[in-house]
Amino acid sequence: MLRLTPALVVAYLAANIVAQDDDFTPPNCSLDELCPEEYPCCSVYGQCGTGAYCLGGCDPLMSHSLDSCAPMPVCQSKTYTWENLDNAAKNNEYLGNASEADWVYSGYPELEDGNLLLTMPKNSVGSLFGNNHYVWYGKIGAHVKSSRGAGVVTAFILLSDTKDEIDYEWVGADLTQVETNWYFQGVLNYDNGDSSKVDSGNTFEDWHHYEIDWSPDALNWLIDGDIVRTLTKNSTWNETGNRYEYPQTPSRMQMSLWPAGQASNAEGTIEWAGGEIDWDSEDIQDKGYYYASFGEVTVECYDPPSGTNIIGDVSYDFKDDAGLESSVEVTDNETVLASLGATGLDMDLGSNSTSGSSGNSTGVTNATVPVNQGGTGNEPGSSTGTGTSGETTSTNAPGTFNQGTDDDSSDGENAALSQNERVLKGSFFAVLVAVVVLITM
Repeated sequence: MLRLTPALVVAYLAANIVAQDDDFTPPNCSLDELCPEEYPCCSVYGQCGTGAYCLGGCDPLMSHSLDSCAPMPVCQSKTYTWENLDNAAKNNEYLGNASEADWVYSGYPELEDGNLLLTMPKNSVGSLFGNNHYVWYGKIGAHVKSSRGAGVVTAFILLSDTKDEIDYEWVGADLTQVETNWYFQGVLNYDNGDSSKVDSGNTFEDWHHYEIDWSPDALNWLIDGDIVRTLTKNSTWNETGNRYEYPQTPSRMQMSLWPAGQASNAEGTIEWAGGEIDWDSEDIQDKGYYYASFGEVTVECYDPPSGTNIIGDVSYDFKDDAGLESSVEVTDNETVLASLGATGLDMDLGSNSTSGSSGNSTGVTNATVPVNQGGTGNEPGSSTGTGTSGETTSTNAPGTFNQGTDDDSSDGENAALSQNERVLKGSFFAVLVAVVVLITM
């Protein structure tokens, strides 16, 4: 089966690539064309690089080797509240230390009345919060008030590096329901989507508690404590592939707000999102942005599945290229990169740098990427490719959308990184496209 890059979110094809060295473009990657050793990590965007490319979203099956990506920090049972953002790191600063930063973010988060607001100012690409601790079976939950308005989408998902995905997604044009979805290794099956009515009929004005209860044998979606949908592992058996096509690999929790109704998107995606975004809406005029509110967020970790090779308690690693539950082991391998030039092949590269976490003194070419935006990846109208076994696959990671920073940022967030860094910057990322599109930062 051919899996291209990750991302099942919106069709953002405008990819304006800007590199500090104009003569350098990182190689693309796929199952048929793995990354070269010099740039060994295949990022969530389907391009090869080092540093941030080797962290969350790094696909070990498309990278130079399984150990090119940094190991994944193990699950941590925890309740998150929002008195401050001290436990969150900007996506251009995080180097894999989940002990120092529970979250990595991009965009424009705000705090209001003890809640986290993911905001989307006029003509921006919204905001993303991603948890740095992977979940390998467990229950995640969040109090959520969705955003509203045609073309505006809120998401709460689990997404693995091999593109297994479990979603909640709120389309702002319909505040009476929430959509649910799931994927296995980025294979697009449009029959996987469903929707559930939400009591009170207004997901923007009223708080509700949404949970994903994920075990090795079954997956439940819950709203306010009631199961609204169930997927069993047994129901996903694929005789042709001789495997269960069930979400089964360590995944990161992501919360996001993104513009599915951007005018540059595919017509089908805009239609699915309820139409084009009104950038002069009531919320834009009143607050200066669209917004989704997240209250308390909880993570309950389950034990690794029976038969797992457990030789530590620090990280998850892939031991073979099948990308299945049986491919994962629990180890003591470290998760932190020394610099943006480091990779899973050499975690300490650049450790003597005096330029801080955003650079290295080794002269190694590296690229930094933003954290991907979350979504279902089942947006109608997005184009797809066909795998070698006839399966439809996403070009981009399921549930992801590029979340870069805006050029007009006034806080210096977009200042150029050190000269040794390759900063690849773009506008919007095409999701579910049959071409590999680079973007970001």
